[in-house]
Amino acid sequence: MIELLQQQLDRYEASGLIEEERATREIFQEVSLYALWRADFFEVAAFQGGTSLRILHGLPRFSEDLDFILKAPDPDFEWNPYLEKLLAGLLEFGLRPEVIDKSRMDQNVKRALLKDNSISNQLDLSFERDHLNRKLKIKLEIDINPPSGSGFAYSYLDYPLDFEVCHKDLASNFSLKIHALLCRPYLKGRDWYDFNWYVKQNVHPNYVHLQSALNQLGPWQGQSRTIDRDWLTDALAEKISSIDWKEASADVSRFLSVAEQQSLTLWNKRFFLQKSERI
Repeated sequence: MIELLQQQLDRYEASGLIEEERATREIFQEVSLYALWRADFFEVAAFQGGTSLRILHGLPRFSEDLDFILKAPDPDFEWNPYLEKLLAGLLEFGLRPEVIDKSRMDQNVKRALLKDNSISNQLDLSFERDHLNRKLKIKLEIDINPPSGSGFAYSYLDYPLDFEVCHKDLASNFSLKIHALLCRPYLKGRDWYDFNWYVKQNVHPNYVHLQSALNQLGPWQGQSRTIDRDWLTDALAEKISSIDWKEASADVSRFLSVAEQQSLTLWNKRFFLQKSERI
């Protein structure tokens, strides 16, 4: 099965160390998703976040982690049963990662970590010959108490083999991205890159899901206010006016191609205010 991994790596036509490392990580992500499907993980969970946008919708930025959400809240969810089957599935492709369950009982987001150097040691790499012991790390995160109102969709992927992924629909994904950029206590430029991508795709947020998320966590927690386009336009305008856009663009630039990095010179208050008005 390692031949499937090598063929996929060759399709990337990486031109340098960074591109090759990203390609290898994305292959690891895709094989992990396949193994999770084999473990019936998507019967209870849905794929979300930046990596889902990249793999399912062609988001032109690299994303490091695999983020999920339970379809229904379950305080008793545990990673371990799925991690055991995940490791068995990866072994079929010659991969032998170390897995660490980093969950805590008092957290609504349960975390696990995959650490692997077997994929790099088996592939014919052009640029990582001196880095064969470098470990790839992929975080797995799942929200076990998700806000209500999300929509779900199903997509079929054909790499490494045919399989099906349950994922949040774009409107619901957009809603949680808006929640993150309004409520996250620190600046993350990737939030705003993804926001711009959603606007360009003419995606409209799921306001029911956004209202539930805002009511659950953040400065509007417990207020049960009605969230509509007018409220969102005002909230975004206030947030956009407070952002250090040089800092935001610096955060996201390392995840982009050179061509994509050029557009970051446009990032300022006026640029994003106009974007927000298009929602």
